[in-house]
Amino acid sequence: MKCIKAKQITAENFQLYGQFTDLLNPSGYSLGDFYQDRVKMSVSGDYAVAFSPLVVHKQDPMIVTQAEYHNTTQEGILCLDDDFVLHVAPPSKEPVPEQTEAFIVPKGTMVCLNLGVWHLSAMPLHQETAHVLIVLPERIYKNDCIVVDYSEEQQVRIEL
Repeated sequence: MKCIKAKQITAENFQLYGQFTDLLNPSGYSLGDFYQDRVKMSVSGDYAVAFSPLVVHKQDPMIVTQAEYHNTTQEGILCLDDDFVLHVAPPSKEPVPEQTEAFIVPKGTMVCLNLGVWHLSAMPLHQETAHVLIVLPERIYKNDCIVVDYSEEQQVRIEL
């Protein structure tokens, strides 16, 4: 099993995987108190965008045993009440667990993953459970969600 260290998310180290913005502490250009167009998300075809709650549970140790990706849409992830660890790997035809990276994302930060980025659920850092908002086109998890299980040798352990 490979072991990786989670790092603080920055615009530079996350650019391969997508974009993000801190919704609780916005900064930069604005129209008064309205900080427009911070994260843009492309979705597939004529689907409606759906906002889905997800309850996640703390993992100790943090082991990546699966990953998923979407071919036709980006995915938005927003943890509302805890900092979290997000694991990602570059888009590829086959799984690339050996290229997994892990990022520490502050609560209230909206992350938008690029097309094809391997990922799975957020892992809460401090609380036993956390509440995550997932933004995807309606029912895309039934139409465009490729999930793979990693063999024991492919699994990745994340350390802080």
